[in-house]
This record gives sequence, C-alpha cells and structure tokens, in this order.
Amino acid sequence: MTGDPTIDAIRVFVALVGVAGVAALVVRRLAIPYPVALVVVGLAAAVVLPQGEFEVSPELVLLVLVPGLVFEAALRLDIAELRRTFGGIALLAVPGVFLSAGIVAAVLWLATGLSPSLGLVVGAMVAATDPVSVIATFRRLGAPRALTTLVEGESLFNDGTALVLFAIAVRAAQSEVSAGEAVGSFVVAVAASVVLGAVAGWLASRLVATVDDHLVELTLSVAAAYGTYLLADAIHQSGIIATVVAGVVLANDGRRHGMSKASQEALDLVWEFVAFLLTALAFLLVGLAISLGELAAAFAPIVWGVLAIVVARVLVVYGLLGAASRFLRRTAPPLGGVRRLPQVPMGWLHVLFWAGLRGAVAVAMALSLPPDFPERSLLQEITFGIVLFTLFVQGTMAERLVRRVAPIGP
Repeated sequence: MTGDPTIDAIRVFVALVGVAGVAALVVRRLAIPYPVALVVVGLAAAVVLPQGEFEVSPELVLLVLVPGLVFEAALRLDIAELRRTFGGIALLAVPGVFLSAGIVAAVLWLATGLSPSLGLVVGAMVAATDPVSVIATFRRLGAPRALTTLVEGESLFNDGTALVLFAIAVRAAQSEVSAGEAVGSFVVAVAASVVLGAVAGWLASRLVATVDDHLVELTLSVAAAYGTYLLADAIHQSGIIATVVAGVVLANDGRRHGMSKASQEALDLVWEFVAFLLTALAFLLVGLAISLGELAAAFAPIVWGVLAIVVARVLVVYGLLGAASRFLRRTAPPLGGVRRLPQVPMGWLHVLFWAGLRGAVAVAMALSLPPDFPERSLLQEITFGIVLFTLFVQGTMAERLVRRVAPIGP
C-alpha cells in the first residue's frame, strides 16, 4: 500500500478482476457455480487479510455494481414475454416481498425475541432474490424463455421493492411511522421510480435514434444506466426500479427506432461483458464482507432466519403464485388475447422456489445500517448467514434441478 487512496483503489480493483478471471478458469473444470466459487474466494481472502485492511462499502455495491447489473438484465428482457409473465412477476415482487418480510419478522420475534420492527428490517433485507447462478444455468441449458423472464423479472423488480421496504422499516425502527404513512411512502416511491425510469429510457432511445455510431450509443446507454439510478437515489426514490424500467424502455423502443443491427450487437456484447465483470466483483465482495467467526455467535438466530425464508418462499411460490395462476386461468378471460397470469407448470414452480437465492443487494443493505442502529451486528449476521445458506445449498444444486424440470411446460 502506498497511502494514496486512488492508487490503492486501482490496485484493489485490478487484484479483484485478476482473481475473478482465475476463478472463472478454475470453475470450468469443477462442478461449482461461478458465483459460489467467488464467494468462497472472498471468504478465504477475508480470513487471510489483516482485519480492517479491506472494507466493503455499501455505496460501492449499490451505486457502482447494482445499476450496471440490473440495467444489463433489463436490456435482455423481451417486452412481449414480459407482458405475458408480468402478472406473476408483480405477485412475486410486491405481495411476495411483503409476505416474505412479514414471515421472517414473525419467526424471529417468536423464536428469538427480536422485536417485530427489527425483524422486519431483516425480512426486508433478505426479501430480495439474486438468482445469478440459476440464470446462468438457464442460458447454458436453453431453458424456456418465459421461465427465464419470470425468474429474472422477479429478481429485478423485487430488488427495488425490497429496498423501498427496507428504507421504511429502518425509519420505523427508529421512530413512529403509521401504517398509512408507510403504505403511502411505498406507493409514491414505486410510482415515481417507474415514471422516472420510463422518461429516462424514452429520452435515451430518442437520443440513440439520432446517431449511427455504436460507440456513442454505448456511451448513452451507460449514462442512462447510472444517470437514472443516481437521479432516483438523489430524490430518495428507488434507483433499481427506475434503472430497470429505463433499460426495458431503451432496449425495446431503441431497437425498434433507429438502432442498427451492428449497434444492437455491440450493445449486447459490451453489456454482457460489463455484467460478467460486475457479477464477479459483487460476489467477491460478498465473501469479503462476511466474517465466519462472527457468524458463529449468531448461529441460532441464523438457523431460525433460514427456516423462515424457506417457509416464506414455499408460501410465496406455491401458495401465492401457483394458486393464483390456476384460479385466474379458470375464472379470468384473456385481456387483449393474452392471459393476465398464465398457468405456471409445477416444474417451473420448483425452479422458482429453488431460485430464491440471496446475494449482493442483501449484503449491501445490511452494511448500510446506521452505526448506532439497534442490534446492528446481530441483524447483519442473520442476513449474512441466510445469504451463505442460499448460495451454498440452493446455488450448488440449481443446475441439477433445472436440468430435470426446466423443459416442462409451454
């Protein structure tokens, strides 16, 4: 270390990129998902490095890594497929997030004595899914596009709703917040973020249509991704929701109006590389942020948290989505020739249940808790423990499950 923060940051970045590249080469020969391997490397590095040598900032994850990741995923979403699956995505991303957070809060309160308000903070942190390894498996095996859209769409939108709920839960744990005020804040944040993202995506697509230079178009796409996120964050709205909407609008409107085939290919290729790099850094940082020694002290609450999140996922996927899709298929007529919530095959429900991994966004929320927040260390360890469980147990078995059931259904 030189003592110069800029040089030190560059060296850390180069080291992380190098480690990610080596890990990618190694896991090709092993039956281990790439994100899981990166978390293991990060955990090992956290043990080896001197305490305090490297600290993971929540701003690094939320302001640098997350916007690029969600924007790239949004660019891949097909608007026609999104329309067909949006009913299921909406169920999982809004009531599903609230139900998951509520179940986690209730279980932690009854089993460990943690106050409901603090339990809701944990519930909000672990409600956001991060099925990176599952999506990678989908692409490799050629899983049905509708299933891929359903899993990825849930992840994109529930990250946003979970962050909004987290902000409200943190405020409620520190001061009195009425139920009406909380609901109002949530609705306003989601609606404002959607409008902001739609406007930003439309403006970006109009600008892209005026040029025929793929380098300029790529530059505009980067500005749209990070500019939308930062603007939404500056006005205390959901940067994730705004960025996802901007990406969907740019991808679909821009491709129809003025974006050449060469520009589309360049956009897809460059953003695929950006997402690969950001994913690698995110999971390395997840490992670096977690201390295995501190997790042991919170073993019992972590076990209850894991049990709660598994039960919640069962109820959300099979009870909420599965039952609703079957009921509406029998009772609700198609809207414009499209089923508002097509029936989800049982095999797909199994995949959706197993795709409920937690990752970088949950870790970033835990790290962002104020230093004087009540029971801060315990809440963080419970969250970190749940993240590790889902990555190591569900993440390592995802491919086997997808191979068995993903081809089932339309």
